[in-house]
Amino acid sequence: MSLTEDIRNRLNSAFNPRELDVVDDSESHRGHAGYREGGESHFNVRIRADAFQGQSRVARHRAVHKALGDIVPRIHALALDIGD
Repeated sequence: MSLTEDIRNRLNSAFNPRELDVVDDSESHRGHAGYREGGESHFNVRIRADAFQGQSRVARHRAVHKALGDIVPRIHALALDIGD
């Protein structure tokens, strides 16, 4: 399973989002720090879920990082756009 699929599966399981977009943006970072041939080093995630309602921005980010667990140390960059 690709990291993109693994990220999507874990976030779906943890938050049952109404909206979830996981984009491997690695190619646009070619030649920059952390880029790996074959991609899966830089990700953009947009997620909307009721589970985030009433949480601060920091709490939302912590929840996503917790749900992703061991994936986070394996990637170079993770841009999050989180809403309720």
